[in-house]
Order: sequence, then structure tokens, then C-alpha cells
Amino acid sequence: MTKARVCKTKRSTKETQIEVAVNIDGTGVYNVSTGIGFLDHMIEQLSKHSLMDLDVNAKGDIHIDYHHTTEDSGYAIGDAIQTALGARVGIVRYGNAKVPMDETLTEVSLDISGRPYLSWHVTFPNSKVGDMDTELFKEWFRAFAQSSGITIHVINLYGENTHHIVESCYKALARALRGAMSIDARAKDIIPSTKGSIGGDVVED
Repeated sequence: MTKARVCKTKRSTKETQIEVAVNIDGTGVYNVSTGIGFLDHMIEQLSKHSLMDLDVNAKGDIHIDYHHTTEDSGYAIGDAIQTALGARVGIVRYGNAKVPMDETLTEVSLDISGRPYLSWHVTFPNSKVGDMDTELFKEWFRAFAQSSGITIHVINLYGENTHHIVESCYKALARALRGAMSIDARAKDIIPSTKGSIGGDVVED
């Protein structure tokens, strides 16, 4: 590795102000504060199990509801990862992980393709986990996929406990990202695409 895969970014709107710092080649150290306890816990899982170092400091209009802060944190984290990945030279590109959590099993498959897409096959038994609406987790994943330029498929294969289902989604995302963002020792100087680039202009021969 000749260039550190790091990024610091800010997202500021009338609804939220978010600062994110990411080190893709970290050890899973995190410092997360969004004002939403359960969301903090999920982003911490993302950092811990992907081995990305992740700092997230968000202030939003949570006196209204949690929608804007949840969605915008997904945008900001995805944008930081997209920037930190740079030209995607040497990455494995594809990732897949099945993560169990007690009675629950969730699978995430992804492609760091430059083509944002979310396929979401997750149903929650309850409409809330703690005081957070469970419908917001799809919004977080959609925002993350959009700003990171990653194709993401999330499938909850089975589960009964809403907390477990949500957490298994984030842990599976983390493990799939960890594999996909890793440097391929056999192709460390190569962009893994026949186009010659990922998410940018095609490099002409």
C-alpha cells in the first residue's frame, strides 16, 4: 500500500450536520455519536467487523424524528468510503457474508462497482426497536449504497427477534465490505474491471 485509504468529510444541511472520518485499513476503532443510541450501536458494529476505523459525529433534527439523521449518516459514511477507496486499484471488489445472530441468519452480497443499487429482502417482526422505527434501516442502507457506489443485496434468511435481524444486517455488511475492500495479493496493481476503471472515466489502452 503506497497511499493511505483514508477520508474526512462533512455533510451539512438544514436538517443535519455530520462529520465522518474513515480509515479503511484500520483495526476497527470507532467513535460514534449520532444522538440515536441504537444507530450508534449499528455503526459501531460496521466499524468493528469491517476493521475500518470510523469516527462519526452527527447532529440532526431528532426532536422531529430520526429519519433525517439516520438517512444522512448513511450518505456521509458511504461518501467517505467511496472517496477513501480512490481508484479501487487492487481491491477484491466482490464480497459476501452470512452472519448468524442467535436464531437469525442474514446474508449480504456486494459489488464495489460504481453502480449504486440496493436489493432489500428484510422483514421486521416489530415496527420499532427501542424507540427507533425499523423502516429507517432500509433508508440507511439505501443512502449508503447510493453514496458509496456499491451494489448491495441484503437477505434476511430467517429470524424472530427484531434487534437480532437489524444487527445481523450491519454485521453482514461489515464482513462483506471487509472482504471486498481488501487488497488482492495476486492483482494488487490492477483495477478489477475490464473497463479499466470503476466508478469513473474509462482508461484507454
